[in-house]
Amino acid sequence: MKFKYTILYVNDVSETLDFYEKAFGFERAMLHESGEYGELCTGSTTLSFSSIKLMKKLEKNPTKPNSQAHSFEIAFETDDVKTALSKALKAGALLVQEAKDMPWGQTVAYVTDNNGFLIEICTPVATQP
Repeated sequence: MKFKYTILYVNDVSETLDFYEKAFGFERAMLHESGEYGELCTGSTTLSFSSIKLMKKLEKNPTKPNSQAHSFEIAFETDDVKTALSKALKAGALLVQEAKDMPWGQTVAYVTDNNGFLIEICTPVATQP
């Protein structure tokens, strides 16, 4: 078994794809002709978006993210957190936590996307000598 994809439920799939392209440099893999579903090229695991409208039609009872009480995060790894954070903020991400060096040898920063989802921008964890 392998982890294949994550689907985030959003109001506007195309607008969300645009945000992730500008904020994090991902390429759009596809946007369904209906505009209700889209995917980004993110490596071996796909980051996907589906409209809340479509999920309601499919009786999934979706809710919007709560930016005051996050229930999960997605993480994007980079060698330069400060530059990636700056790019994300310029694209409209909202700052949650500035870049900070963690005791386990990783630098992390947090933002929310244009929908309120929590995103960690991080370096790889430093290997112990």
